[in-house]
Amino acid sequence: MDIYWQWATLQDLTAAQMHAILAIRQRVFVVEQNCAYQDADELDLDAWHLTGHRPDGRLAAYLRLIAPGARFPEASIGRLLTVKALRGRKIAGQALEQALRKCEVIYPRQAIHIAAQTYLVDFYRRFGFRAVGSPYKEDGIEHIDMIRSAAAMDLI
Repeated sequence: MDIYWQWATLQDLTAAQMHAILAIRQRVFVVEQNCAYQDADELDLDAWHLTGHRPDGRLAAYLRLIAPGARFPEASIGRLLTVKALRGRKIAGQALEQALRKCEVIYPRQAIHIAAQTYLVDFYRRFGFRAVGSPYKEDGIEHIDMIRSAAAMDLI
């Protein structure tokens, strides 16, 4: 399936686009994962938002890119998701590749730090991330910090 990718800051998004982003994030992270937590947070304000749209315009995937120093000392990628109907089609990997390329443009040759759900460790390893520290609970879901070194940019 062809996905149309678009980067935007919060200021560039329309109200309808931000509503669609928040709705899909809540559907995946709050409803599907049965996890009550504050999804919309202050990190959205300065993040780069990546949306992936199907040919018919409906949202298929999303992630946000957070500047170094906002959450971790390094840049961070978070809220990566694919809508349930499209999982298993490698769209999340396409989104992550988009994010890694964007990081290389706006934060060249810098490491990237993520808080990964532990069941996704192998997925992130394929993109050069390595686990650091021990697993921990965040909003009731097991996570582990992972870092992708600046040297791993050759993997995309």
